[in-house]
Formats: sequence, C-alpha cells, structure tokens
Amino acid sequence: MNIRKMKISDYEQVYSLWLSCKGMGLNDLDDSEEGIEKFLNRNPETCFAAEEDGKLVGTIIAGNDGRRGYIYHTAVLPNFRGRGIGTELVENTMKALRSLGINKAALVVFSKNTDGNAFWEKLGFTERNDIIYRDRIITEMVRIDT
Repeated sequence: MNIRKMKISDYEQVYSLWLSCKGMGLNDLDDSEEGIEKFLNRNPETCFAAEEDGKLVGTIIAGNDGRRGYIYHTAVLPNFRGRGIGTELVENTMKALRSLGINKAALVVFSKNTDGNAFWEKLGFTERNDIIYRDRIITEMVRIDT
C-alpha cells in the first residue's frame, strides 16, 4: 500500500469511495470537484490518498485555521477495512498537522455512523459533551447522505 498526498485528479475515485461509505455526509457544494479543489489548494500538505495496486482505497482530507486542525471525510473502501489503512491515513495527517505547528485536531462524525465513531474512539479521539456544535448555511446546497 502507498500513502501519498491527494490531488484533484483523484476526485472521481475519491467521490466514488465516499459514496460507498455508509454514514458519510456529503453536499453538492463543498464536496463538488470545485469545492475539493479549493480545499486541496488551501491544504496541500494535509490531505492524503491510499492506493493499493494502482487503485485508490482510502482518503482523508484535513486542514487548519492556524490554531487547530480539522479532519473531514476519512474513508476506506469497505472491503479494505481492518487492515490499518485508515489508521495510517490519520497518522500521516497528524504528522503533517504537527509539522505545521498545529497541536490539536477536531472532527465531526454523525451520531448514527457507528463504524466511524468506533474508529475514532479507537484512535483516541474523545467525544465532547460540553459543547454544542452549530453551523449556518451561507449558500444553499443539497446534502447527500450515504
């Protein structure tokens, strides 16, 4: 298996991978090819793809605001899970964030995504019960839940 920086030419394979993962929340703006290209241009050092025999089997996108890292859309093809691919993707991202001077990372997982929550718990990401997550839509978008 090879882990490398994600590039926009991976988009079709990445989007297909995301759709194969139950519990992944996508939307038509941020997760469009244009949206992901903007994200990759802003965060070229912290987004990774895992390949095996030339096939994209896992991905993680992460960025930072100069203070904290944020992890989004970590996914491994269902038939490749349990082999450490997700863990390696996370380790690469944590190392990249650390090299940028980022000391803490956060992420959001849908409560109904039991596999995702179990994965993050195993990697030491703790659930926060002392905050309320809020967001506000600036531009209307269509949410695509898998």
